[in-house]
Amino acid sequence: MRFEIFALFNSKTIRSFSFLAFLAFLSVAVFYQTASAQTIAQGPPTGQKGKPPVIVIPGLIGSELVNKETDEVVWFDLQRSKTDDLRLPISTNLEKNRDNLVPRDILRNIKYLRFLPETEIYQKLAASLEIPGDYKEGKWDAPSENGFQDTYYVFPYDWRLDNVENARLLVRRLAELKTKLKRPDLKFNIVAHSMGGLIARYAAMYGDTDLPNGTRRLIPTWAGAKHINKIFLVGTPNEGSISSLNALVKGYALGGGGINIPFIQSLSKYDMFTLPAIFQLLPHSGTIRVFDENLKPLKIDIYNPETWEKYGWAVYDDPKFVKEFTVQEQAQAKTYFRAVLSRAKRFHQALDANINAKSAVPIYLLGSECKPTLDGMVIYRDEKSRWRTLFDADEFKRSNGTKVSGKELKELLFVKGDGVVTQRSFLTSTLTGAKPRKDGFQTALLAQHVSFACGVHNELLSNAEVQNRLFIDLVSK
Repeated sequence: MRFEIFALFNSKTIRSFSFLAFLAFLSVAVFYQTASAQTIAQGPPTGQKGKPPVIVIPGLIGSELVNKETDEVVWFDLQRSKTDDLRLPISTNLEKNRDNLVPRDILRNIKYLRFLPETEIYQKLAASLEIPGDYKEGKWDAPSENGFQDTYYVFPYDWRLDNVENARLLVRRLAELKTKLKRPDLKFNIVAHSMGGLIARYAAMYGDTDLPNGTRRLIPTWAGAKHINKIFLVGTPNEGSISSLNALVKGYALGGGGINIPFIQSLSKYDMFTLPAIFQLLPHSGTIRVFDENLKPLKIDIYNPETWEKYGWAVYDDPKFVKEFTVQEQAQAKTYFRAVLSRAKRFHQALDANINAKSAVPIYLLGSECKPTLDGMVIYRDEKSRWRTLFDADEFKRSNGTKVSGKELKELLFVKGDGVVTQRSFLTSTLTGAKPRKDGFQTALLAQHVSFACGVHNELLSNAEVQNRLFIDLVSK
């Protein structure tokens, strides 16, 4: 059962459903999740004591967000909060763009509606780490005496914020935990899902150092390597994802792709505009695939605000913009947009710096390549000469009236991946310096091991095959 409610950007699965059909869809999806709940990794049970501690980092939208004053859970809750939303304030100083929401825990199980049972998100991974993994969960603020071994810690974070901020927070928390454990030389294994892998990579490469402005060449210091034994990247978009551009242009709603049901939690394009992390998931420079109405390659620079303005993507040019933002935010919107785009591009440059050099921390890649995954878009003019952007395989008419079929578009725009992250982005196959490996994969990122299982993006860490591979590499020397 393909259940991608948490594949934030892949809304086509749900888009065509009416709300009642959506409820039926949830019921069936939960049934299948419950029926498969016993699919837990059967081994190999490690049976090994003294294993390095593990840090689990969830992906985008994979952490609870609560109001720090009222303790109300704002994410994940299917219903909208009456007092809070997921939008951040906007200004050019990204570090000061804060509200009252803070992370509390990773999303273990969620409940869509009261009459439906809970659906597992990261709980199956936690259960498998305990049995057969033989780890126990530890507490950051009060670790047990033996919390330096056979223990896993979860790292919830505010997934809306700049990834560098969360990477630096991770480094500080690891250092504090080592102090509490009185183990200055301790190193952790990191298991990171999706965007969490980008946070882990930056933390290892630059430690608690901010991203410098300007165009100066970035050189990894590997300052964070003193805290990290191994990094496991599970479904990580190492070259970015065009689906993030889709979300920034069109937004996302649980009850339907662009349908905003009043009481259902959603992320509109106005919300997306305020979240720096979404911009940092955009395709890296030179990797995006864009086509014109004749399905010929089209070169565009998505890090140039003028590109967004030309094709009608810029939120501040939308007629509803003035109703969505305060007068002060309206005045700062363009400057903020330039800053957040520039920051995203610089973040990618930091991750791509010396990417084909030997890493100071061993990296393991675990992904999926069996699901059709969006890897391109079409830009064309409609019959009224308005720019249109197509992110799916829906047929359309060229400006001269001829049709382009959905079949043609599917063959052009979709490639192998996990339904959200393409194989090439996961492997860094198209970055400068990518080379073929002995196992046949092409990658710029030098990895100790690359493995694939068949699964959808948000279920990879629940996949028994992925978990079995994970247990093998966690205990290997």
